[in-house]
Amino acid sequence: MARYLYSAVLYLISPLFIVYLLWRSRRAPAYRERWAERFGFYELKPEKPPIWVHAVSVGEAQAAVPLIDKLRERYPGHPVLVTTTTPTGSARVREALGDEVMHVYAPYDLPGAVGRFLNRMQPVMAIIMETEIWPNIFYHCAQRKIPTMLANARMSARSAAGYRKLGKFMQGVMGSIDVVAAQSQDDAARLISLGVKPAHMHIIGSVKFDVYIPASLKEQAEVLRRDWGVGRSIWIAASTRQGEEESVLDAYAQVKHAQPDALLVLVPRHPERFDGVASLCEKRGFNLVRRSEHRGCDSDTDIYLGDSMGELPLFYAASDVAFIGGSLVPAGGQNPIEAAALGLPIIIGPSFYNFTEVGRMLREDEAVCVVKDSEQLAAMVLDCFRDPNLRHQRGENARGVVERNRGAMEKLLKLIDQTGLSQNQQLP
Repeated sequence: MARYLYSAVLYLISPLFIVYLLWRSRRAPAYRERWAERFGFYELKPEKPPIWVHAVSVGEAQAAVPLIDKLRERYPGHPVLVTTTTPTGSARVREALGDEVMHVYAPYDLPGAVGRFLNRMQPVMAIIMETEIWPNIFYHCAQRKIPTMLANARMSARSAAGYRKLGKFMQGVMGSIDVVAAQSQDDAARLISLGVKPAHMHIIGSVKFDVYIPASLKEQAEVLRRDWGVGRSIWIAASTRQGEEESVLDAYAQVKHAQPDALLVLVPRHPERFDGVASLCEKRGFNLVRRSEHRGCDSDTDIYLGDSMGELPLFYAASDVAFIGGSLVPAGGQNPIEAAALGLPIIIGPSFYNFTEVGRMLREDEAVCVVKDSEQLAAMVLDCFRDPNLRHQRGENARGVVERNRGAMEKLLKLIDQTGLSQNQQLP
């Protein structure tokens, strides 16, 4: 009964989905495209039953790419279908994987849309990255005996408290998931408290620790570093969120006053905000170069705006110090593992609930510093600039955390093998 009520409410508010897409399209025109897919109408029809991987946006899509590559190698008889929810996630899938996979937008969690999606695609397995919880998707997969997995699953205390208010409804939803591969013991405990069956729970760590650093990245970073200025002190503020750039720019003003050669590489989280952030920098009186201009910096350049997609690892590799955004505002922080894998000293703000376990590991190994405001951020950046030994040691500590925690990907693949073989004999 609760699921019917949930579905009825979704149908009642479904006109607001269109309003939301139009509102988002003011800054990101791609939200005006492919609406039919969101309601379960697709031109694509797989020739063979695919393995379905859902990655809601850029971060999840980035984490899913190595898994998708492994699935393509392991199950050559089945294509891989990747769904996302955001245009930025879609762009990342296309950029990283091109025609090697099929890609569409995931349907809204309306029974009709979900049914049309499953009828059209006929997936043999559904792998949902992180913790996207959609009751009708899980229900209809269960009805069709399509195995479902939450992969690289995490659940913050805040999110768990919200889901817990849904009581038995959420217990039923979570109990229908066949396999959960959780990042940590805390994530597992919260998910079990919401209804995941203990027998279906596996703690494997985070697949993001299995980040792949191509050998060519170092060479590319050296080229970019020359464009930025070989002798300059460079810090990156990565994946910054709305309302956070102001604090970063305040910190940069203090850093620049103490160390005039410092360059800030500023990479906003959402592409639709690139122009607004550029305007903010210019209004503050800073000299700006944008990545999209394809030109180098001169000695007067203050800020290099990373207004491109998929190049964050390159920007990290060419920088000396990394501030991880989404943490000076109450957004829960962004993934620090790529910066750690590249041996950068890491600075974060106090809001880091999206990566609690990773943050704990980095703090325990003295690989990350937590700051509460722009003054502390500026002071920490300057400390790293002025003390090469400190910068190197913290960077090596960060790299060590990543190296010691690799291996989750192989554990995840074994779970997929077991789930597929035991529950769906179509998998080889």
